[in-house]
This record gives sequence, structure tokens and C-alpha cells, in this order.
Amino acid sequence: MKFLPSLILFFVFSTTMHTVASAQEIHARVELNTSQISTSDYDYLNELRTLIEEYVNDTRWTDDTFLEDERIEVNIRITLTNADNNANFDANLIVQSSRPIYNTLAKTPLVLINDNSWRFNFTRNRNIIRDDMQYDDIASVIDFYMFIILAYDYDSFSELGGSPFLRRAENILNVAQSTPGASGWSSMGTRRNRNGLITLLNNPNYEGFRRALYSYHRLGLDQFTLNPDRAREHIMDALTLLQETRRQTTERYLFDLLFSTKNREFTAAFLDAELSARLEAFNLLADLDPSHISEYEKLQ
Repeated sequence: MKFLPSLILFFVFSTTMHTVASAQEIHARVELNTSQISTSDYDYLNELRTLIEEYVNDTRWTDDTFLEDERIEVNIRITLTNADNNANFDANLIVQSSRPIYNTLAKTPLVLINDNSWRFNFTRNRNIIRDDMQYDDIASVIDFYMFIILAYDYDSFSELGGSPFLRRAENILNVAQSTPGASGWSSMGTRRNRNGLITLLNNPNYEGFRRALYSYHRLGLDQFTLNPDRAREHIMDALTLLQETRRQTTERYLFDLLFSTKNREFTAAFLDAELSARLEAFNLLADLDPSHISEYEKLQ
């Protein structure tokens, strides 16, 4: 029996056999944490979890056809941090996505985003109404992040393939900014927010970052079981492109999101490589992401 390389052993394998011919693009699971607020006046809050989960899973987000095992896995974690007498809630929102790795049963994480500026109103029996031309304090935020997730996913399959979804996310930003009382969309203050995220992803100076997503995922991970050495060359190309892009730009937000999601995976990709390749990868990763240096030292 041939042993799989460390990268494949690193991933969590799915043992589910898929038989459905086609499915929606996104399969979401929603978790709701209400431990920080008093729920005595809000016994209906569980409706929120179900409502968002059904909304995401039942919405047709693209014109493309996805097979069941091609769907983008999304985890949405909502922690309610404050509530007032008018059923206005402050929440921390964590959105995480992953996509399948071709030629394996494994999945790779794409992005993990933490948003602590979500404020919305939620009353009993409320519905989520989707309207691209009007702001909704629940639908617009969820839509925004689903389009960001789709952009990352499509960028991982073709160079700059996610651009149409970034434009749709930017449109949501524009509608939100023209709506009085919409919170979490301002360009003022920290740039590590919805505004900063979409502004950077649409900035031509960061196209190298997005092209690296393609080289890493489609040319690297998806080919790993077929030709590990060639796949590692493409992964190295992706890291080099990330390094070039970072040196030409000033904002690290996209890079920090990437390396907080991928640092263990980057290491695993080179654990079985020749020493020279391991050291080359270490030098690149240590320069790009010194905050995870203890992880990358495994390559030495």
C-alpha cells in the first residue's frame, strides 16, 4: 500500500458518498450563541438560526450547476452580545468556508472572517427578504459574506474568477452606505471590516494575492495526489507571488486572513519534500507570516 503524503493525511476526510446529481452552491450550518444576553424576553431566538440556515441553503447564488460533493461548506457562528428593549441585537459573526480538493475526499479551508460589528433587529416571525436594491440588516450582511465566499471559491478555480461576486458584494456595500443607521459598513476607523475587505479584494494592486489563490488551490492542492513534486512547485509559485504582492502593498489584512486559515496546511504541503524545498518554503513562509513561525519551523 502506498502511503499518502503528509498534506493529504493532514486533511479531515469525508466518508459520505454523494448520490444527488446537483445541488445549491452552498451548504451552510449555523450556530447561535445567546449565553451573553438574557433570553427571557426573546424565547423565539432559535428562529434566527433556522431562518438564516434555510435562507443560505435555499438561495440560488450563481447560474452554475454544482454537484453535491462540489458544494462550498460554510459554517456561520453568531454570538449575540447585547440586546435592547426594541429587539435590536449586537452580534459577533464568524464565517468560515471550505471547498473540496479534487482527486481526494478531503476539503481545504478557504477563508475565516470575524465580524464584531453586526447590529440588526429581529422580532418574532420575522422573514428575511432579499432585495439587491434595498438594505436589510440581516439579509445584506449574510449576502455580502456569501458573495465574498463565492469570490474566494471561484478565484481558487480560475484566475480572478471571483470578480463578478466581488462586484455584487461591493454593490451591497454601496447600498448599505447610503442607508441611514446601517452599521458596520463605514470606511472610518479600522480598515479590518467589511469596507476594508471588499476594498482590498477589488484593488488591482492585490490581484497577485487573488492569482496566488488559483495557483495554490487549482494547480497545487488539486494536483497533489497526481504529482506531488509538481504540485509543490505551483504552491511555491503561489507563495512567491504572495511575497511579491505583499512587498508592493501596505495593508496586511488579506494576508493575515489567509495565513490564519492556512498556516498548518502550508506546512503540511512540504513536510515530505526534499530538504532544499522544505527550507525554501520555510524562508518564504517565515518572511510572509512571522506570527506562525513556530508552525513553519517544523520544515527545518
